[in-house]
Amino acid sequence: MAYSCSTASEAPMTNIPSFLAEQRDRQVAFLAALVRTPSDNPPGDLAAAAETAAVLMEGLGLIVERHPVPAAACAAVGMVSCTNLVVRHRFGPGSTIALNAHGDVVPPGEGWTQDPYGAAIVDGWMVGRGAAVSKSDIATYAFALLALVQSGAALKGAVELHITYDEETGGEIGPLLLLEQGISKPDYAIGAGFSYAVVNAHNGCLHLEVELRGRSAHAAKPWTGADALEAATSVLGALYAWRQSLVARVSGVEGIGAPQLTVGLIEGGINTNVVPDRVVFRLDRRMVPEENAAEVEAELRALIASAAGGFAGIGYTVRRILLAAPLTPLPGSELLASALATQATRILGTEVGVSGVPLYTDARHYSGRGIPIVLYGAGPRSIEEANAHRADERLPLADLHAATEVVACAIAEILSR
Repeated sequence: MAYSCSTASEAPMTNIPSFLAEQRDRQVAFLAALVRTPSDNPPGDLAAAAETAAVLMEGLGLIVERHPVPAAACAAVGMVSCTNLVVRHRFGPGSTIALNAHGDVVPPGEGWTQDPYGAAIVDGWMVGRGAAVSKSDIATYAFALLALVQSGAALKGAVELHITYDEETGGEIGPLLLLEQGISKPDYAIGAGFSYAVVNAHNGCLHLEVELRGRSAHAAKPWTGADALEAATSVLGALYAWRQSLVARVSGVEGIGAPQLTVGLIEGGINTNVVPDRVVFRLDRRMVPEENAAEVEAELRALIASAAGGFAGIGYTVRRILLAAPLTPLPGSELLASALATQATRILGTEVGVSGVPLYTDARHYSGRGIPIVLYGAGPRSIEEANAHRADERLPLADLHAATEVVACAIAEILSR
């Protein structure tokens, strides 16, 4: 069904939906080309993937700036290569809205029924790594910008595309670098999301690495060593027992829920017949917007110290790997949220509201610089339905087309004021 966008001045722009309807096959082919280009992070050797995206956008007639990240900065975050892409279009004097999507993806893993790089279309869904998170929104934002340009609407302001390749390692050499270096100075931003909710808040995240050091010994005489695994078992037991208390700390932000704790990586030991002299594990602590990151980290460190301190010959260190602040709404974000929710409700034919999500994203880098940001983009109703970060990641193509129209119409509404 075709709809017409209406701006605040009630000027109809019926050619936005009609233009996008004509571009659907082209948009699907654009997304398929992105999905077929491996961009796994790790290992994070992504300059070539960024170049593919740049060439594809230039094929749409967009002017693409390439901003290579120095090798040392890539290595500092565990990556090999990275290039940030920026597209700018100014319609007239006024505010700049940046649209940020990332092209790096987690490795595919096992269990796929389709080629993870095949971009197969099954019953109207595209299947492939990155199809939903968030190569789909590179396609969403690029074609939304094309629709705005061709509409000829008298808009006040500018739109930028920020296509980055380091979200899976924290976004510090992607969006954060673009902002810190002054490459972009947007007034507002929209980040990658899903079609059936506008997100204005999300969790923060703390990653800690805990290393317990003991002394190896022959398994025939274990008392002559200091068992790092025994100490690690005590620490892990304390963490898992304490985790139960988090259920009482439910956020007041709709959609967020309670904080979470997960131990996701563990390694250690020398051989089956040797007392382990070293065990290392990493934990993920999700923080709700009401929590203070420093207090959360101090609480965890105290718990680990208490559990590890009762073992003779055992030393330990705790190292912070990642600290991502929660996203909370800034003044001005309601302008974005209202326009997106209104247009999404109308175009999708179902009520689309504003809520939080228990994830963390690159949106925090914009918010941290005082830039109001919300999340909205292509995708089904949830990360579970999208199989995000799982086998057979997928995207309904109908949601891709609808979300593109929503973004174009919402931006037209905002920039016509």
